[in-house]
Amino acid sequence: STFGNKTLSDSDSDIFTEEKLGQAEKTELDPHLENLITRADSTKNWTEKILKQTEVLLQPNPSARIEEFIYDKLDKKLPSRTTNAELLGQYMLDAAIEFGSDTPYGKTLITVAEYQKRLGGAEREFLHTSAVTFLSPLRNFLEGDWRTISVSRAAAGESPLDLDICKARLKKASWQKPKRRATPDFQETRPRNYVLSASASALLSEEVDKAEHELRVAQTEFDRQAEVTRLLLEGISSTHLNHLRCLQDFAEAQATYYAQCHHYMQDLQRDAPHSSASVCPNPVSPAFLSGPASSGAAVPAASSSSSQKPVTLAMEQSQLPVTGARKARVLYDYDAHDTSELSLLADELITVYTVPGMDPDWLIGERGNEKGKVPVTYLELLS
Repeated sequence: STFGNKTLSDSDSDIFTEEKLGQAEKTELDPHLENLITRADSTKNWTEKILKQTEVLLQPNPSARIEEFIYDKLDKKLPSRTTNAELLGQYMLDAAIEFGSDTPYGKTLITVAEYQKRLGGAEREFLHTSAVTFLSPLRNFLEGDWRTISVSRAAAGESPLDLDICKARLKKASWQKPKRRATPDFQETRPRNYVLSASASALLSEEVDKAEHELRVAQTEFDRQAEVTRLLLEGISSTHLNHLRCLQDFAEAQATYYAQCHHYMQDLQRDAPHSSASVCPNPVSPAFLSGPASSGAAVPAASSSSSQKPVTLAMEQSQLPVTGARKARVLYDYDAHDTSELSLLADELITVYTVPGMDPDWLIGERGNEKGKVPVTYLELLS
């Protein structure tokens, strides 16, 4: 076959085609290094997802997250931001002042506002702790260690290509040398095209020596770059240990935050009025107000008797159909605040269900012959 002005034999064209079409032997990375690369890629991808979702959890507002990102890139301190709970508490205080702090509604607003501000303070501390102990280490890994690994991997990815090129050059030079140095057959009448002078043979030997030198240099660089990359990738194990400690700190901060919230809510239930009769008394009928004065002595007694179990009686009289009844495990002890509620003990199992028009934060709980309202937050619903 003919290529340009040079005539190639069939074997020449086979080797030429094999190398040009990318079918020549390629340098393969060490299997251990391949496994390290796969593990590093997985670490990077999952770290990005965990970091992003944690940011969404801690700050659901996209605009606020963008603001935090800009301040972080500008290396400026983010201004202190009022939490939603603190803002709600301030609104309640302002409303209490306008409605009258001596009124039942005003007093309750002030009490709830105080605990809302406490919840906001606990949230602020949780956000700060989470940012320092969890978010920052994950960002530092992605923006620092991972970039270093990426640069080393890019260099390591080029080294095999350089090595393959040097191998191909040496193979080509070594293949040409014996062909050119073959002793001509003077018995044949046809001339040989590959008979070379001594200077040409020396030139081919020099090309082989040069190709061998380039191959040794490329092999040394490949080994060095592979070793550097391997050491960096093996550091992923240390990264996992570091992220493990950060995750434990985050979980501890989260547990502390929710424990504080639970404690504040228990105190709020204790301090704020709970009796529906004292805050929102049942309307009194005009007939009761216009009744004869002679019956005034009997009326308080009847009123006192009927006020002992106002909600319980209404619950028993309604007898609404039970729908969606299921078992629930009690998470914490709960003391009933009035006769309409059911006291609970941690870890006990009760039957719960709801009735139409009921507050979604409450369920009807049954334990044997006892029945009453129970808060949903104290229960773990079982399937």
